[in-house]
Amino acid sequence: MAEQVRVYISIGSNVDRARYVTAALDALDQWFGELTISPVYESEAVGFDGSPFYNLVVGVDTALSVGELSRRFKQLEAENGRRRGAPKFSARTLDLDILTYGDQVGVIEGVELPRGEILKNAFVLRPLADIAPALTHPVCGETYGALWQNYTAGQKLWPISFTWQGRRISTPAD
Repeated sequence: MAEQVRVYISIGSNVDRARYVTAALDALDQWFGELTISPVYESEAVGFDGSPFYNLVVGVDTALSVGELSRRFKQLEAENGRRRGAPKFSARTLDLDILTYGDQVGVIEGVELPRGEILKNAFVLRPLADIAPALTHPVCGETYGALWQNYTAGQKLWPISFTWQGRRISTPAD
């Protein structure tokens, strides 16, 4: 059996947000079992005028390859109404991205690791720092907790109340 690798995945939606975030969590739970789930944040759309997003990060352990994960995520996005070929900065029913795959660095099976958005976007960095604050970014060498403490880009996001499978994931007081 292949060795298990810790993978962090970002989830985002700005169309029927609770429905699609729930669909993503349900699928990840079915595929991987126990999930490490960050609080859910609402954030302004970045790069385009659009409805606010729900964003969170999930940690899983898997023996699947980067390419297989990417294919599964694209299929899940498609099953949930995501249309490929839409402008890069546009409304999304569901967006899943592999942020890290162990400590892998580089373009692996077509996926950039670690994902560049970690260092650019509050809606990726903050939830990652929430669930993996002591984990070190494999390129810059700083922990995600320290990167969030020093984040200065000024993007706005706020925790929202979110319940999944009867379990409160986050509250506005987080």
